[in-house]
Amino acid sequence: MNNIKWVGNKMPKTEDNNLKIMALSEVEKARNFHKSFPQYCETPLVNLKEMSKFLGLKDIFIKDESYRFGLNAFKVIGASYAMANYIAEETGKDVSELDYETLTSEKLRKEFGQATFFTATDGNHGRGVAWAANKLNQKAVVRMPKGTTQTRLENIRKEGAAVTIEEVNYDECVRMVADEASKVDNGIVVQDTAWEGYEKIPAWIMQGYGTMAMEAGEQIKASGCKRPTHIFVQAGVGSLAGAVQGYFTNLYPDNCPITVIVETNKADCIYRSAAAGDGNIRIVDGDILTIMAGLACGEPNITSWDILKNHSSYFVSCPDWVSAKGMRMLGAPIKGDSQVVSGESGAVSMGLIASIMKSDDLKDLREELKLDENSVVLMFSTEGDTDPDNYRRIVWNGDYSSI
Repeated sequence: MNNIKWVGNKMPKTEDNNLKIMALSEVEKARNFHKSFPQYCETPLVNLKEMSKFLGLKDIFIKDESYRFGLNAFKVIGASYAMANYIAEETGKDVSELDYETLTSEKLRKEFGQATFFTATDGNHGRGVAWAANKLNQKAVVRMPKGTTQTRLENIRKEGAAVTIEEVNYDECVRMVADEASKVDNGIVVQDTAWEGYEKIPAWIMQGYGTMAMEAGEQIKASGCKRPTHIFVQAGVGSLAGAVQGYFTNLYPDNCPITVIVETNKADCIYRSAAAGDGNIRIVDGDILTIMAGLACGEPNITSWDILKNHSSYFVSCPDWVSAKGMRMLGAPIKGDSQVVSGESGAVSMGLIASIMKSDDLKDLREELKLDENSVVLMFSTEGDTDPDNYRRIVWNGDYSSI
């Protein structure tokens, strides 16, 4: 079947110095920050009971981030927390002193002044940066890679940012904004990918993502389930994956769930790095054309990579049809289950889990993962229909359905 590729983690371990970034106390601080926003509420954790039975699993829980701050995606929780931390540092405060009311006050605006936050994005992160800048009386400049849809650009422009689509890939856009920001007074790069010398802001973004992981952990317990046995989480640069892995490793230090890192096969830099087995990063370059726009990143975040290679269990590379399958299954659920509107970068884990459980071609992976009637699976739908036209083409018209 399929062209789904996978590898177990056989990489050498490091001193694990980055795990502390996702310490429970740090994530709690981020969560408290987000709770101060008038737009805050926990996003739903949907239990797909009937789908679980159909696939031969005990439970499937999916965190539905289409409800996050009215932005249809999770990215804003990372961007807003990083920007608040930067403002706190510049004004000699701890971020715990800067709740939403304080951050948006005239007093703080006079004290801090105005910065221009630069970012590269495939859509959701840039929208989160633009939204946060708008709310915090700051400026935002956003560069988007070749192939970005006009819909995603307009969503960012509506938040007041200066935004363009460039004729280069995502990673080149990252380099572009770093150069632009260096030439502007109070120009700050807010990027969730880390490289040597640029690690503080990506770490803050990861801690912001921890809000989602903490909510999910609490919601699973509230449902009467002790803990997930398996976590599937998608990766672009790996910041989300590293944040989720780091949080749950700290939450369950003696019994962390089996964690599966899922990528598009067009930008599977983390899978390739894991498959090489030596612990070093591999880069995917050139045009990255995939429906999973939010995962179209060819250079791993070095901070997250350190967490993943120390703690993640398996790494999987998926073609576009896997995500399309997941979108359709979540959008047209089995009777009795709730619908989850999940976009191209949000649904790949659902498509993968279904394929693992129902395809003889993936029997070896199913057995390696120990997925069976006792398994409790947690996954994250990181976006809704952020590109409604493309969503309909896939879910209604059956685009990308061939295997």
